[in-house]
Amino acid sequence: MNTLNASRLAVVVGVLLLAMPAMAEMERREANADAEVYFISPEDGATLSSPVTVRMGLEGMGVAPAGTQAEGTGHHHLLVDTTLDEVDLDAPLPTDDHHRHFGGGQTQAEVELEPGEHRLQLLFMDERHVSFDPPVASEAITITVE
Repeated sequence: MNTLNASRLAVVVGVLLLAMPAMAEMERREANADAEVYFISPEDGATLSSPVTVRMGLEGMGVAPAGTQAEGTGHHHLLVDTTLDEVDLDAPLPTDDHHRHFGGGQTQAEVELEPGEHRLQLLFMDERHVSFDPPVASEAITITVE
């Protein structure tokens, strides 16, 4: 690699490294004032078998698949055995066993859960998987899987 190409590569890498923190934190969009997300089912305290059918309700906003940029819309996410305080609301939500995405615009899903007690909470996010401001989150519920 000649000196000119090495210099260009160093500049590109430097720009990307500087941009990474900015990409990690994204400006949160304002939620509709009357937005509310809630569990239709399961009910708090329920004892169920896996897979658990989760039905998600929403008022004051609309559901659209991830990537669909339309004002007043977003899609559901399910926090499993984690709290809202543990979520970086300024960054896209990770995808793992504790952060379930329903980016297809689903309002109902079958969720596999291990036997035991589980804390569940819904978080409604924009097309980028970033929280609204203020967050549109349900009350947390606790269920037991047999």
